[in-house]
Amino acid sequence: MKELMKAILVEEEEGVSKMKWADAPYPRPTASGQVLVRVKAAGVNRPDILQRDRKYEPPADASPILGLEVAGIVEQVYGDSRWRPGDEVCALTHGGGYAEYVWVDERHCLPKPAGWSFTEAASLPETFFTVWFNVFQQGRLGANGKSENLLVHAGASGIGVAAIQIAKALGHRVAITARKEHQLAICKSVGADEAILLEEDWSDNLLKRFGKVDVVLDMLGESTFSGNLDVFRPHGRLVYIAFLTGAKVELSIPKLMRKQITLTGSFLRPQSFSTKASIAEDLKNQVWPMIESGKIKPIIERTFPIQEVQQAHELMEKGGHVGKIVLTL
Repeated sequence: MKELMKAILVEEEEGVSKMKWADAPYPRPTASGQVLVRVKAAGVNRPDILQRDRKYEPPADASPILGLEVAGIVEQVYGDSRWRPGDEVCALTHGGGYAEYVWVDERHCLPKPAGWSFTEAASLPETFFTVWFNVFQQGRLGANGKSENLLVHAGASGIGVAAIQIAKALGHRVAITARKEHQLAICKSVGADEAILLEEDWSDNLLKRFGKVDVVLDMLGESTFSGNLDVFRPHGRLVYIAFLTGAKVELSIPKLMRKQITLTGSFLRPQSFSTKASIAEDLKNQVWPMIESGKIKPIIERTFPIQEVQQAHELMEKGGHVGKIVLTL
């Protein structure tokens, strides 16, 4: 049995987090119903950067190795599983994705879409799980059986382009905000009905050009909060998944009461394994057929060999990219 594999390890040198491709203990299963995936590609996400810099503490039972999503080939099965060695999958991990091998809950795996590369498939799990949980389960977009209006802030992000494509494929109208002109054009090219520059008057422009919205997916926080309340229809749902521009906001309670707005939000990683399994099942049944039919396409800004993880993180931190950043093995 192997004792070592290669993985990205994080060390602190003079207060700065340094990442290197080095020997690490070969992973072992922690529960029945897991599969060992030989990683071919791993997505880069902002929580990876926070964990790298010790600004985010992963769950106690999670792998200390960075990486929340992978695509690869099933090597082993531990306990009952629908997967078999040789199956090509993409998976939401409980950490550990920046490595040659990772054990994952078999329920959190989805088949690699036909015609997609491992690199493209690795762009799916973290973003699609997040969008489905927050926009459709928490935000209840389309729960009344009718087409609704969705607003996505930071629409050019990996989360943003996923939300655009899923919502459009399910028959909803989508508007986005972004900070740069080229991001607006790309978002419209993947399905956004309207794209608004995130300037001081963004909410007025949205109302003039798109109309009122039913659900807002917001990862910015402070800078967009007041405008969000202005653009809602009655019974709107505001869903937070991050707060990149600040975590504290001033709430006009009468405005919230008049429109009967629901305010919610979540972190994906602390959700139970069963909750994540239910998200995966919904994705398999409702979203994967649209991926297979070509209605949803991979949007990748750039790929890096995993040994160049530092450059990948720098691109993520710089911002301005569109879609996903992916590491390849």
